[in-house]
Amino acid sequence: MHLVKNIRPAAVPQIDASIGSSGGGGEAKSCGDFSGQLLAYLSLGPIFIIVGFVTLIIFKRELHTISFLGGLAFNEGVNWLIKNVIREPRPCEEAHSTVTTKYGMPSSHSQFMWFFSVYSFLFLYLRMHQTNNARFLDLLWRHVLSICLVTVALLVSYSRVYLLYHTWSQVLYGGVAGSIMAIAWFAFTQEILTPLFPRIAAWFSANFFIDVHQGTLIMSLAVLRSEK
Repeated sequence: MHLVKNIRPAAVPQIDASIGSSGGGGEAKSCGDFSGQLLAYLSLGPIFIIVGFVTLIIFKRELHTISFLGGLAFNEGVNWLIKNVIREPRPCEEAHSTVTTKYGMPSSHSQFMWFFSVYSFLFLYLRMHQTNNARFLDLLWRHVLSICLVTVALLVSYSRVYLLYHTWSQVLYGGVAGSIMAIAWFAFTQEILTPLFPRIAAWFSANFFIDVHQGTLIMSLAVLRSEK
């Protein structure tokens, strides 16, 4: 995935540049301060998410988790395609000589994080639909988790503008694209893939002697909470 190559927290530019007409207008801040360093490390969020997914798949072997990761990979492919069609440059290319992709529309970080957040939100509130006897704490942890997901997505998106990797419009369109992709992939997973999961799990068990589960880590946590 090309976004993994683009995240290098050490390369925080010490510059003072103006963002072009497609940006937010006004003078960009110096990114060598503490806030810039913190936001640079925060932009590593997609890498941690990918590592977490791979770890879960290796140890849990859950089909919904595999599908979720597949959606993230497909989302990245769509981002690469859009970038190479629009070919809008980054706001300050000279400040980021280590970046391997020179195009910035839409932001891959923003698109990735909003895909992850919106898909998780849909899973929490639609897939794990509430029942009449749902307890207050069961509802509360979903609300808190959703707020945390949106907050992280906003911070990562903001970091891309603050660090001069993208303009506001590039980040905004990335968020919109990621959200649309998340909704589409969630519908595809629920309507097309989920009915096939029992057959897929049985096939893996019969041919490779691998116990593949149909749930996700989020669903497993919910079951554990309901059994307490």
